[in-house]
Amino acid sequence: MSSTKDFIRNTALSFKNLIAFFANLNKGSYETELKAFYKTINNQEVANPEVTKGAVSKARKKLKPSAFIELNEKTVQEYEQQAPLKTWYGMRPVGVDGSTVTVPDETEIKEHFGVWEGRHGDPCPKARISQMFDVLNHITLDAIIKPKSQGERELAADHFLKLMPSDLVLLDRGYPAAWLFSLILSLDANFCARVKISQWKVIKKFFRSGKMETIVKLPMSYSSIRNCREMGLELEPIKIRLIRIGLPSGETEILATSLLDQEKFAYDVFAELYHLRWPVEEDYKIMKCRIQVENFSGKTVRSVYQDFHAKVFSKNLTMMIANSVEPLVEKNTESRKYKYQVNFTQALSAIKNVIVLLILRPSDKIHSIIEDLQALILRCVDAIRPGRSNKRIFKKRNKKFNPAYRQPA
Repeated sequence: MSSTKDFIRNTALSFKNLIAFFANLNKGSYETELKAFYKTINNQEVANPEVTKGAVSKARKKLKPSAFIELNEKTVQEYEQQAPLKTWYGMRPVGVDGSTVTVPDETEIKEHFGVWEGRHGDPCPKARISQMFDVLNHITLDAIIKPKSQGERELAADHFLKLMPSDLVLLDRGYPAAWLFSLILSLDANFCARVKISQWKVIKKFFRSGKMETIVKLPMSYSSIRNCREMGLELEPIKIRLIRIGLPSGETEILATSLLDQEKFAYDVFAELYHLRWPVEEDYKIMKCRIQVENFSGKTVRSVYQDFHAKVFSKNLTMMIANSVEPLVEKNTESRKYKYQVNFTQALSAIKNVIVLLILRPSDKIHSIIEDLQALILRCVDAIRPGRSNKRIFKKRNKKFNPAYRQPA
């Protein structure tokens, strides 16, 4: 909250109600979403909103986006303490990846986040987003939305401050840097990253050698030395293990990892390990297409931060409930030809409006709500057909959300 005096009265739009309203995976107009919200919490047959859209706009000015960040952190922390988590060799593999999102075309927002100067058309307002993602349990551990001018490595460094000693960071080709590796190691975590063959001399030498793997020392560049000094990190060369992977396409993939023990971590495990990071890229499809993270409900900088972090929290909560029914899905489908998984799109549909009850109802009522939700999600499963692959389409026109024409339902 912005002030100790904000939200102190028990009104129809209290602090808790406001949190629940924005966490409800909203895609429609204020009027549409308010009808659904009050119809749900008051168990009405015909919707009768208790507040106006103007009241919501006024109230959200007092709501700090950090409320959703802290709510997500607390929820993830409790989930990890109680849920049976999947790991890899006792470690938590976390993928870090970034993207950009289109933000509302408002002067205040463009000045804050920046614009994308394309070859054709008017400049497009863009923000940079990044997340650190538990790739086995499909949970966003940390999410950031910042001005477009901030680089992906810079945002990754912010994520890494929340690493745990048992974490194994999986990075794509745009991230590797000696100073970033040093930061990960200083936090007692490990890394496995795909590197460009042309990035460092030691990589070029290894590629030309024809060896399948080797251990080398990676020297610090001038820029890495500068960054390490600013962060108080060691300046000594880093010992890394280089691994050559042949891809089905005929290309060669080079991995750099801090997992030096060749007996414990044999060569054969690394092709699968690196590709464990794929879910973090798939999660951006969920964010952009399923929960419509670019469908912002306000025209201010604060509203952009609120909507982004509210939807990250709601996505995580949905995944936690979906994960909880996974053992039952496996048991119910064990005699079938294929393995099955929860249809996450349908899980998101199921939790819409129910999520406000999970936030607002008394604790003794929540258990039965979750059980009903689990039973519904359990019926929404799809077969996993191995060997399927689709060609990636890179040039695709982005869907823009016009606040004047928001969907009615």
